[in-house]
Amino acid sequence: MSNPDHPPAVGVLDQGPELIFPPGFLWGAATAAYQIEGAATEGGRTPSIWDTFSHTEGRVLAGHTGDVACDHYHRMPSDVRLMADLGLKSYRFSVSWPRVQPGGSGPANAEGLDFYRRLVDELLGHGIEPWLTLYHWDLPQPLEDAGGWPARDTAGRFADYAELVADALGDRVTYWTTLNEPWCSAFLGYGSGVHAPGRSDGADAVRAGHHLMLGHGQAVQALRASRPQAQLGITVNLYPVTPASDAPADVDAARRIDALANRFFLDPVLRGSYPTDLTADLREVTDFGHVRDGDLAVISTPLDLVGVNYYSRHVVAAPVEGAEPEPYWRAPSCWPGSEDVRFVTRGVPVTDMNWEIDAPGLTETLRRVHEEYTDLPLYVTENGSAFVDAVVDGQVDDVDRLAYFDAHLRAAHEAISAGVPLRGYFAWSLMDNFEWAWGYTKRFGMVWVDYDSQARIPKSSARWYAEVIRRNGLAAQ
Repeated sequence: MSNPDHPPAVGVLDQGPELIFPPGFLWGAATAAYQIEGAATEGGRTPSIWDTFSHTEGRVLAGHTGDVACDHYHRMPSDVRLMADLGLKSYRFSVSWPRVQPGGSGPANAEGLDFYRRLVDELLGHGIEPWLTLYHWDLPQPLEDAGGWPARDTAGRFADYAELVADALGDRVTYWTTLNEPWCSAFLGYGSGVHAPGRSDGADAVRAGHHLMLGHGQAVQALRASRPQAQLGITVNLYPVTPASDAPADVDAARRIDALANRFFLDPVLRGSYPTDLTADLREVTDFGHVRDGDLAVISTPLDLVGVNYYSRHVVAAPVEGAEPEPYWRAPSCWPGSEDVRFVTRGVPVTDMNWEIDAPGLTETLRRVHEEYTDLPLYVTENGSAFVDAVVDGQVDDVDRLAYFDAHLRAAHEAISAGVPLRGYFAWSLMDNFEWAWGYTKRFGMVWVDYDSQARIPKSSARWYAEVIRRNGLAAQ
């Protein structure tokens, strides 16, 4: 069905595709509940940690909040029609925990679940595969008041919530992600405090990371018991980590950051253990007394797939006197036990987030996960870029974003050619939205959103991506 408000995408590739993706490759786009839904106090929804955080002065740029966001809660049917017009084969969305289970415990909120029932039905009615993420950072505030993710009980509450959602949607949703980017939840939320809930304690961050993974494992077990045919996974944000030189101190700096950025989560989930060098690095932060017998067996409960979010590379070195302060996502408080590490800027092109553009790093990351960790199917569950966009004559010509997608899809194809079982790719993001601590000042969307009128305009990258999907491939360079 075509939506007159969103004209069908127009093909912009002039040549036949020379890089063909495997048959059935799952082409999609992704969003997160707090970033797009709005309706923060409607339908029985109660505050999450991001509601509290964004309403606290000085926490979010310009005082922006997700109260309205993209108003997706009210505009969902037309947004799904837009997805269909762009030819999406799958849509990765997250469920708002406080919308479904106000307070983080007790029975489900029927009105909240009904919204997601309608969303799933709309998607299926347009031939779009729903891909459900249970947790994209919106912990119900009462659970934070009771200790948050550093408290062990939160893991059990998450598993209970997973069961509620599975009971309601498991008959129509095949693909399930438990957590999105637990590194951010743990280390930005409880380490540096630049994300909700805004706490700054290294030991709490490490405990939060463990209990996030424990909640993941418990949720997988609950979902497996309830919906044995479901395809279950987790999404981790991964980075290739490169030493700035061959100097031993720089090589060790890279080892430390790789342990915290990547192996902190990959090893427990896929190997059932913490890396010994990681626990040694963190001995001044925690004695890992929060890890109980049996935890790692639960955390490593077998999965059906692994989601990889990829944005950039870390290049690191030993510190030098007088170095520039680190950006917020690389501040020492984000990396407990690695305060003596320096992140190096190489002078390569960057996005509007000041993240270096490094498409070969996606190939490297996917190959590493497959070759070192698992034969499970992999999916790129997020990949995208923020740039400064402008509407000119009713159009948004985002050539930089289009080039970013093109380069990273070629990198994904290279990984497939190298034997990686990559089965799908989700562009981040479907539409411009609330970009966490940056508010509405950063735009990642393939679709422009006018936050005053809520008008949507597919950008050039959206029309290009629609043609890639149609052809299941990329043109020759």
